[in-house]
Amino acid sequence: MSRILSKFRRDPAEAGSLNSNNQEKVMSPGKIIWKRFRRNKIAMIGSVILLILIVLAIAAPVLTSYDRDSIDLRNQEEPPSAEHLFGTDRQGRDLLTRNLYGGRVSLTVGLVASSIQMVIGVIMGCLAGYYGRWVDTVIMRITDMVIAFPFLALAITAAAILGPSIYNTMLIIGLLTWTETCRLVRGQFLSIKQTEYIEAAKSTGASEFRIILRHMLPNAMAPILISGTLIMATAILIEAALSYLGLGVQPPIPSWGNILEPARSMTVLMRMWWLWLPPGFLIFISVLSINLVGDGLRDALDPRLKN
Repeated sequence: MSRILSKFRRDPAEAGSLNSNNQEKVMSPGKIIWKRFRRNKIAMIGSVILLILIVLAIAAPVLTSYDRDSIDLRNQEEPPSAEHLFGTDRQGRDLLTRNLYGGRVSLTVGLVASSIQMVIGVIMGCLAGYYGRWVDTVIMRITDMVIAFPFLALAITAAAILGPSIYNTMLIIGLLTWTETCRLVRGQFLSIKQTEYIEAAKSTGASEFRIILRHMLPNAMAPILISGTLIMATAILIEAALSYLGLGVQPPIPSWGNILEPARSMTVLMRMWWLWLPPGFLIFISVLSINLVGDGLRDALDPRLKN
């Protein structure tokens, strides 16, 4: 009898794992994803850092008493002090204020540019993956043409033709970074199109638009969301590079990229660290936190990771 009962006994750790899996089966998909994401401490740290940066950017008028564009030529390139915590720039403007407002611009450019590329990439990928044949061939050849050119050279050329501005920067980044999302969505659709529930939907007379929008796209959203977060980090870096070169956001509108512009001088790099270190650190920490969130989403949305 004891041998028979021992077969039904379970190790406490194994029993806890089974209870956890059973709870996930009862929970909604959104709660399961949040539970898995919350377990990833590194991703949560990235989320907190990103949230702090967003709050600081939104609350910029409350956190500083200086005007964003006010010039004080008597206090040019002053080092950090009690009056100016981040020092002042060449025009005597408070750099803490400039960096706070610059966060608004850089984060907004990243969000809008990634949204543009996701819309283009998802639409093109859906069409290529669902219809195939000549539609797939044409879209993939266009994708190959965009990828064939060096990105930075193409972005600089486009910025020089269109003119430097915040809106052109968003548009250029969005129009030149959709290829990765397009290929990702196409691959997902080619796989999903062969499943039985898609065949069942077609047999019931569902329209192509309904099949794509209601049945296929939701099942491909996990990699799309992950790609979107990573593209947002890339967009912030691209905006910083273009603005640093004078082809992105133009002064007096601040962005972390154009605040870095004085760092092209070796004198500034060696002796005036407060002009370039804060915006450089903010770019680094924002890109790092977004990447950490993207990694956490990847793990939380992976159905193969049960525990």
